[in-house]
Amino acid sequence: MKAHGVPLWLLGVMTILCLGYSRALRRCPISMDMYHLQQSFQDIKRVMQANDTFQNITVLSTLENLQSIKPLDVCCVTGHLLAFYVDRVFKDHQEPDPHILRKISGIANSFLYMQKTVQQCQVQRQCHCREEATNATQIIHDNYNQLEAHSAAIKSLGELNVFLAWLSENHQDSSAA
Repeated sequence: MKAHGVPLWLLGVMTILCLGYSRALRRCPISMDMYHLQQSFQDIKRVMQANDTFQNITVLSTLENLQSIKPLDVCCVTGHLLAFYVDRVFKDHQEPDPHILRKISGIANSFLYMQKTVQQCQVQRQCHCREEATNATQIIHDNYNQLEAHSAAIKSLGELNVFLAWLSENHQDSSAA
């Protein structure tokens, strides 16, 4: 009789461990208004892409490359890419059109808010950075560094839809409608 209880007990323990692991994959919930971000991007997209003089070069990895990021690395990559946009792209871009500047500022403020959430997760040790995550974001920095800062910023703003799609896919359960 006792032998029959061991497999059941083992199954129960494995179920609990699997549930805990799946929750660990998305330990850092990021609240964001994807509709607002997408709309702001659509408002600047045409201008940014028209000013992009390097049509055959990309700064961001393609969505397929970002999709290869393992769930355990999502928090880390999110933090690195938010910091990339906040610390480099938004600072390197000088926008003369006040309407476009307002849209970019709105996106930057949203990214700052999300970045603070990720930083809190990092402080609480809920956001782990493995080598694969660091390497993936280093490629983006290397691509950015190959261009002059202003051109790289325009290129990165024009490719923002790639990052927004990835954010939406990986943080959809915590996004605002």
